[in-house]
Amino acid sequence: MYTDKKNILQLAALLEAYGITKVVLCPGSRNVPIAHTLSNHPAFTCYAMTDERSAGYFALGLALNSGKPVTVCCTSGTALLNLHPAVAEAFYQKVPLIVISADRPAAWIGQMDGQTLPQPDVFRTLVKKSVNLPEIHTDEDEWFCNRLINEALLETNHHGKGPVHINVPVSEPLFGFTTAALPGVRVITRYQGLNIYDRDYNDLIDRMNKYRKRMIVVGQMNLIYLFEKRYTKLLYKHFAWLTEHIGNQTVPGIPVKNFDTALYAMPEEQMNRMAPDLLITYGGHIVSKRLKKFLRQHPPKEHWHVSPDGEVTDLYCSLTTVIEMDPFEFLEKIAGLLENHTPEYPRIWEDYCKAVPEPEFAYSEMAAVGALIKSLPEKSVLHLANSSVVRYAQLYAISPTIEVCCNRGTSGIEGSLSTAVGYAATSDKLNFAAIGDLSFFYDMNALWNVNVGSNLRILLLNNGGGEIFHTLPGLEMSEASHKFITAVHKTSAKGWAEERGFLYLRAENDGQLAETMQTFTCPETVERPILLEVFTDKDEDIRMLKNYYHQLK
Repeated sequence: MYTDKKNILQLAALLEAYGITKVVLCPGSRNVPIAHTLSNHPAFTCYAMTDERSAGYFALGLALNSGKPVTVCCTSGTALLNLHPAVAEAFYQKVPLIVISADRPAAWIGQMDGQTLPQPDVFRTLVKKSVNLPEIHTDEDEWFCNRLINEALLETNHHGKGPVHINVPVSEPLFGFTTAALPGVRVITRYQGLNIYDRDYNDLIDRMNKYRKRMIVVGQMNLIYLFEKRYTKLLYKHFAWLTEHIGNQTVPGIPVKNFDTALYAMPEEQMNRMAPDLLITYGGHIVSKRLKKFLRQHPPKEHWHVSPDGEVTDLYCSLTTVIEMDPFEFLEKIAGLLENHTPEYPRIWEDYCKAVPEPEFAYSEMAAVGALIKSLPEKSVLHLANSSVVRYAQLYAISPTIEVCCNRGTSGIEGSLSTAVGYAATSDKLNFAAIGDLSFFYDMNALWNVNVGSNLRILLLNNGGGEIFHTLPGLEMSEASHKFITAVHKTSAKGWAEERGFLYLRAENDGQLAETMQTFTCPETVERPILLEVFTDKDEDIRMLKNYYHQLK
């Protein structure tokens, strides 16, 4: 029988799955659940060592001889520090040594409890990866624990070999051994480049061809990649392609972009039909919370993430494979190896999303964003600020010649304007920045800059506060809380914009918006930058947005 500690069961099961079978065990009480579980499982060969310093070097010798990862396990406190010399040696010899340390729960560190010290990241730069496992109480804990162990074990042989540290907090009681078998666990596999002569490559192609519901989701990409026509035709018909405006031109063909709105209107039984069996992702961040929720609640059988850095990024909680290579090289390699049939699945997504109407708002923030997008000169650059603006933009179709930028790395409201100013300073295109009032005034010093050029045009949406907070599900605010959460204000950018040399335009209704938008989006370069401030009613903006979504149901 094995321990009832679920984080240890995950660890033992993954060690077995990765073929890591040699374990050096040191004495102690806190690590008894780990030692008992590993020593009683037939997959593991265990070696008893009393002195941790010697045990570390003994494990190092085992790893040197076999060329494979070897585990050394110790109890909490200074026992772990005694492994430090062996870890340093493993780091500089590039030996895959796995240090597993039992630990007390975080609540008891620094509280004068016995055998405690801050163990997470204790080896700092001398290990390739250091993880601190959660104790498992929920499904999310289990997913997190599994992911961390996968990350650590994968890193023992990623861009060279080396040691890793897995810290395992263990709460009392320690000695419950009621589990009859190790659990089935998710194993994440990493392929570092693919060659058509590799067996692994053939296995991937075979796995891909067995699925009929295949989806590719493209995250943010600050580039344009034009596929050759021979690849476009082969790739496009085999996958449902989903991306957002910030994905730019990095998809072979015309992708589905209004999936966020479509998912809002989609009944549960339809979601079950639309869920993919195979999900492939590349690129950076995705804005849509609905897509994240959809793919987490309807997980694919396999999720492959393709990226040049090979990092484990498990946004949808279903990652099975990391392919470390340029995504476009990967797509072009697989294009000719897809079975020659046309799946229905991509057409189901296209037809469903085409039936979702593009909104026609009365005068509002959403209408202003739509008017801008529909009026943008070809081959210009659109900078979208975070919060509401980037989401409003997704409601409208945009020309593929428009390059779209947004600070989605951390999705903060600060710096959107400064980034746009910096981008435009060395750009030979017209640069349009759409930004909300809080983001603008937070970053208003972006205009206090001698490098602001005449190719910059700013659409400022001013409804006197952060209306996005009013749309958050479950948030009910009192009148007093508006002051602190939505940051209500009565500020205008007019004086600051004119002082900084901008042509200032103002709109307070449909007619003024239409008139000023003509000047604002004029394709000819003018002598100075332009700021168009659009004033709307926050309550009306919220009402119209909610009505639009409700009528989709």
